[in-house]
Amino acid sequence: MKTATIISELKSVADPARQEAYKTMFPTSMKYLGVRAPAMRELIKNWWVEIKKWTPEELTSFTKELVDTRVFEANQVAFELLWKNKNALKQLNLADLEYLGKNMDNWATTDAFSVMLSGWAWRNKQINDNDVLKWLNSKNRWWRRTAIVSTVPLNRVARGGTGDTKRTLIICEKVVDDRDDMIVKALSWALRELSKSDKPAVKEFMEKYDSKLAGRVRREVYTKLETGKKNG
Repeated sequence: MKTATIISELKSVADPARQEAYKTMFPTSMKYLGVRAPAMRELIKNWWVEIKKWTPEELTSFTKELVDTRVFEANQVAFELLWKNKNALKQLNLADLEYLGKNMDNWATTDAFSVMLSGWAWRNKQINDNDVLKWLNSKNRWWRRTAIVSTVPLNRVARGGTGDTKRTLIICEKVVDDRDDMIVKALSWALRELSKSDKPAVKEFMEKYDSKLAGRVRREVYTKLETGKKNG
């Protein structure tokens, strides 16, 4: 399997209409092909027959090559392949993660990276709290969003999380005053996810910072606490 093969097969199922829609959905400096998620998943399933035989080192190297293409869908494929091979995922270190995340300039790539890679690595102690706090202090809004969304796998059962109130709130409390829309949305998501395992802690956090939080955070999180849903 070669990177060129991946790109060629992605192009073969590309949808021009989807390619155009992506420009509005998640603007990026990367190249769009316009591949819909179901088509991408089917291709990954086919590729996995060969790729699952690779060593973790071979897979990690290959995913970096995919990231180097600066093709939006190739970056998504890279993250999905690593997620499917937990042995490779367990070997990722801070340098690997920062390389794999170097193209993040839109919410879709950032969130996939954070939920599948960085959050998992953080929970697995492959990176530490200071590494994530460093991202949070970055001038790059996407690395800041990564720090917040990386709390989601700490708490989401479907991603192996069991709940981590302390680390989640350490991150959340540092962005209560931030009004960057991407940060505001990420903060709401992080708190809503934590509320599934520690509702009292989220209630206390909301009461403590109520006057400082953005309206979206107050609206969505209070609704989640009251109804169990984001929008009631």
